[in-house]
Amino acid sequence: MPKTLKCTGEEKNMTLNEIEEFVKAARAAEVPGDSNVSAVVSTSGKIKEIEVEVNS
Repeated sequence: MPKTLKCTGEEKNMTLNEIEEFVKAARAAEVPGDSNVSAVVSTSGKIKEIEVEVNS
């Protein structure tokens, strides 16, 4: 089963700072820059959760 790096907003929706921390964590885990990122968005289009597959 693949491992994933997942992040959700501290509040209901994610902030730019939270997305930046997610990207930093993905880079530290050596996730390639061309990896697909999955997101869950609210009905208003705001990001609630993001995740990316991490190579083990």
